[in-house]
Amino acid sequence: MNAWKLLVLIVFIGCKPNYEEDFSHINTNTVEVQDGKVVVKPREYGRAIRNPMKGLREFFGPGYDVKRSEYPYPFGSMVKEYMQWNMIENQESDGVDKIMDYSDHRWGGVEDMNVKVIPRIFIIWQEPWHGGYAKNTYVSTPDDLNGWHWPSDIPGQIYSANITIPITGGYFDPNFQYRLKKLVEKAGQAWDNDPRVAYVEMGIIGEWGEHHDPSITTYWKPHDQEQHVANRTWIPGVEKTLGDAFTAAFKNKKVMVRYAYEFKDYDFGIYWDSFAEGQEQERGYEAIKQLGDRWKTQPIGGEITWNWGDMAKFKSFEEVIVDASMRKNVLDQIRSLHCNHLGGVTWANFKNLEFLQHAESIQKALGYRYVIDEFVYPTRVDPGKNLKVSFKVRNTGSSPFYYDWPVEIALVHKSTQLKEWSAVLSNVNISSWMPGENWDSGNNQYTQQAKSYTIEGDLAIPSDIAPGEYMLAISINDPAGNLPSIRFATINYIQGGRHPMGYIGVGQQIDNFEISRNLFVDLAADKTLYYEYKRD
Repeated sequence: MNAWKLLVLIVFIGCKPNYEEDFSHINTNTVEVQDGKVVVKPREYGRAIRNPMKGLREFFGPGYDVKRSEYPYPFGSMVKEYMQWNMIENQESDGVDKIMDYSDHRWGGVEDMNVKVIPRIFIIWQEPWHGGYAKNTYVSTPDDLNGWHWPSDIPGQIYSANITIPITGGYFDPNFQYRLKKLVEKAGQAWDNDPRVAYVEMGIIGEWGEHHDPSITTYWKPHDQEQHVANRTWIPGVEKTLGDAFTAAFKNKKVMVRYAYEFKDYDFGIYWDSFAEGQEQERGYEAIKQLGDRWKTQPIGGEITWNWGDMAKFKSFEEVIVDASMRKNVLDQIRSLHCNHLGGVTWANFKNLEFLQHAESIQKALGYRYVIDEFVYPTRVDPGKNLKVSFKVRNTGSSPFYYDWPVEIALVHKSTQLKEWSAVLSNVNISSWMPGENWDSGNNQYTQQAKSYTIEGDLAIPSDIAPGEYMLAISINDPAGNLPSIRFATINYIQGGRHPMGYIGVGQQIDNFEISRNLFVDLAADKTLYYEYKRD
């Protein structure tokens, strides 16, 4: 059985989390009837939410890192996937099917857990002159990420210890940039319409695909010596080759690059892989700030790496987050940079309740968080007539959602809680729901508060729908199967991803519009959400 499929079974039989929202002592909502309309002011859900394409991002080494029984983690909705060049394409004649076959092998079953992947193609895990080796020696899996993963038709690198002598072969082979363009073209054909892919990290060049050793440009001094040497410390022309290739190949997926001071002529997101690290303040934080409003259309992400620099004193992600001053720094930078996701959490102990509490504050700050302040609908609608609804929503997170997913209104059976009818609201673009701006660290708030967006819909009810009392629900759906996926931060929630706002009469008058809090389930406890993947 595929490892991901086995994990799906574990998820559905696993224990409920121990941090569920307690509804027993609170009133759920304010519900009023005014001039034939129901006005619902839902209570905000207090805890962090596991939502698609945002938050604490994970990584596993395939074949040897053990995915634990509680997977997916409380907040995990994305997994970083390092994709070895020689495994997805070993020679120029290999077709797109090879990339798709290997992607299916590595990612099979993620759709069943509502998890997305962020692929990064790479070649070198660590250079031989930095202590790296051609192949791992302690695992036998062919998926091993360690080592060197050159395609068979590109000659290996020849390195001299003399810092003035260029390297030949590998990145510096005359055929390399042509092969690079062809690879990216195929990757776009494989991944640009794959619903399992959240974003694409450019990668390819440098150790771990992090655009250093060698560098993309000479903007920053090299890692190993004081001065750049063409075809040794950097690859002339490769910035344009990469920028053009990824722009052409990925029209639908957002592309992210390692350093914000490069690819100035391109509209890419950023992955800062030393987030909140003091030694990278200038080339990381300050460089991203100089991009201005780039975050409104492109994701800013990365990872917290605690094993070097100012964070070398920490031995785990948990220690970083529990430390008050470091946590404050991380939160301030998330808010200031409008950060969408961060890695580093993979091996964290979520049974540590002190860590869990602080991890929730990180998750709530990362990415988007949609709060419904008001939902209005008529007390009654007749079959064959139109249903007019409106709601007010704010994004209290740090970034927008970067794709245009549909907002759906549904009539849900009162007893079975199954959808009886639904329709998508037209002219709604959730990626335009922006958070606040200009973070004030001292007061822990944006000086420009998140805007309240009023969304209206006029939906035709079918004439053959059975009269009765229904729940009126809202959801944001993944286009891959048109299934509920993004959750609003409201306690009005039933298993499966829908938010019932209140009762409505269809073809009849009803007296009660407020749904009992006893019918709601905790968002954190629901791991039934999924989307559909069908290979073309």
